[in-house]
Amino acid sequence: MDIFLSLGFIFVIGIAGGWLFNRIHLPKLVWYLILGILISPSLFNLVSPDLLALSSTLRQIALVIILTRSGLSLDWNKLKKLGRPAILMCFLPACFEIAGIVIFAPLFLGISYFEALLLGSVLAAVSPAVVAPRMIKIIEEGYGKKHGVAELLLAGSSCDDIFVIVLFYSFKGIVANNTFDVWTLAQIPLSIISGIALGVIVGIMLIILFKKAHLHSVVKTIVLLGISFAMLGLENFLKPYFSLSSLLGIMTIGILLNKFVPCDAKEVEKNYKGLWGGFEILLFVLVGCAVDIKYAISTEGAIILGLIIISLIFRSLGVFVSILFTDYNWKEKIFIITSYLPKATVQASIGGIALAEGLPCGTLVITAAVVSILFTAPLGAILMDTLKKKLLVKDDEPIPLTENQL
Repeated sequence: MDIFLSLGFIFVIGIAGGWLFNRIHLPKLVWYLILGILISPSLFNLVSPDLLALSSTLRQIALVIILTRSGLSLDWNKLKKLGRPAILMCFLPACFEIAGIVIFAPLFLGISYFEALLLGSVLAAVSPAVVAPRMIKIIEEGYGKKHGVAELLLAGSSCDDIFVIVLFYSFKGIVANNTFDVWTLAQIPLSIISGIALGVIVGIMLIILFKKAHLHSVVKTIVLLGISFAMLGLENFLKPYFSLSSLLGIMTIGILLNKFVPCDAKEVEKNYKGLWGGFEILLFVLVGCAVDIKYAISTEGAIILGLIIISLIFRSLGVFVSILFTDYNWKEKIFIITSYLPKATVQASIGGIALAEGLPCGTLVITAAVVSILFTAPLGAILMDTLKKKLLVKDDEPIPLTENQL
């Protein structure tokens, strides 16, 4: 099939099916994944090989858009106000989930501990694409406002993604080289520090530019997008000599813009939201296209689902520890735990990288990523929509006593 015919088919059918899924209160990205699986070479083979060849690059662009939007939307003042639980939610649930996968994946799937770390870093991110719209709606409706339940989940889910992505790229290098020495370990903090430093430098330059020059919001968006691509290129160029997390730098730029030029940040974020509307469809459809359906429905596919359920138990324990000894009552804690279950965007963005780079565990990783999305995204969405009125107090309702007040 011609590449343009494939793109037209994906966008038209994707939008139509996404609208239908929204009507039945399911995440539209689930439909995009299903569509990708249906048109994949392993089923009806209705997608152009040329488009599949560009899949890795398109996923990378989608990841840049996701992280930039996260940075432009993240309010650090609000994060600091929420305090210890907000900070812990940024990394502790993911660490617990990765630990669970490292313990059980080698036993169930026969993979190495390095590969289990890589698999864990793909599966461990929560999905802002599922969580954020529902938390914004909860804020608008006035549920859980006293203790900032929705704000906690919004901030935590954004930072959680960054943490997991940085770990993924570090573990990918370990799996590719099949070595784990002191220098390899040192690459992780070095990558984080250098990425943040580059983001701060570029961010300050952009703040000065936006303050001095009265640029149209579209021009600001193009400038930021161009700089983001250049940073990705710089990381690839320096890779043999120096470890740099360009993605972390890109998000740092967004955070600085939001803090020091909030009006400009809001304008640019709206444009990125429009870009994401198209790339979201492409991202999830192309990830679905990469799945080997025979492998997914095999015995190993069932084992992967079991592993994901176990990892969610570990993740829920991590969330519980993060909000322990806080003012959240037990109903709010249950809601926070269930809201941290859905996976989607990050899994779709990085799930196919191991396969694209020829790693032995590539098929396993992308299959696990898709299974996790298909299982947790609808589950999380349904639980959030169903439980918010049962577990969260509205502004005009009496507030139950917390554990600390009893």
